[in-house]
Amino acid sequence: MKFWRTTKTLLKISVTALALYWVFGKVEPKDLREALVQSNPLFLVLAFIAYCGSILIASSRLNGFFKGMGLHLSERYNLKLYLLGLFYNLFLPGGVGGDGYKIYFLRRKFHVKGRHLLTAVFFDRVSGLWALCLITAALVLFIPQLNIPREVPIACVIAGSAAYYFVINKYFNAFSRHFLMTHLKALGVQSMQVVCAILLLYALGFDGKFSPYLFMFLLSSLVAVVPFTVGGLGAREMVYVYGAEYFQLDAHLAVLISLLFYLTSALLAVMGSYFIFRPRGLGEDKLPTTDEVERGVDDEND
Repeated sequence: MKFWRTTKTLLKISVTALALYWVFGKVEPKDLREALVQSNPLFLVLAFIAYCGSILIASSRLNGFFKGMGLHLSERYNLKLYLLGLFYNLFLPGGVGGDGYKIYFLRRKFHVKGRHLLTAVFFDRVSGLWALCLITAALVLFIPQLNIPREVPIACVIAGSAAYYFVINKYFNAFSRHFLMTHLKALGVQSMQVVCAILLLYALGFDGKFSPYLFMFLLSSLVAVVPFTVGGLGAREMVYVYGAEYFQLDAHLAVLISLLFYLTSALLAVMGSYFIFRPRGLGEDKLPTTDEVERGVDDEND
């Protein structure tokens, strides 16, 4: 298992490096630096605030799923743990990741079943994916270049949402009790991140048509869900480069939006490291190390 985790980490780093190498073969790094230097700092700050808002809502959404399984955490405590998970996801991409760390920590501290926690985290992710698909489908209606009939995204959203609700209501009834609220929050998370992308466009002085850039932003978020790069870095930028070619847009601007969003998320995620050095913030004298978590996960799987 340890060999596989090490191999997986090396593969992630390699794929990220190759993706970034390909991206920077398409755009000039010096042009990116110049655009960044000339960006409006006020809009960069507002973009960061919007992203923080999305994380606050995301943390509350996850807590809603925890409540559905009978685990009642304060919003403040859950947010602290959520930030720690963000840090592990972005800066320590190997091993079990931020979600696995949270599951292990909560299972050990509150003596709840890991299977229930895993289900709660899984549906938290699925709700985010549902909201992402819904907003992407809505945006497709405003991009005639895609040549997709309006009936197609509308039908896909209705059919997908109905099937999703049927499954969660029939087989995971505990989580369906808070279905409306958790999924409104899921829409809130993705909406705030779209606002973040819009503010980044304003920060870069863009005053053209936003919809193609926002479509690429949402599409890159869908691609980043698949964890084959470090924090989605490289994968997002590739989507932007291909999208810029398809829509005949400025590739430098597209890539810069992606990199700025990554830096914005990294700036918040690094704050989660505070609890590694100050575990009392989570009511612990010492937090479990990643090795302990990995061993615990291995023991549970055996």
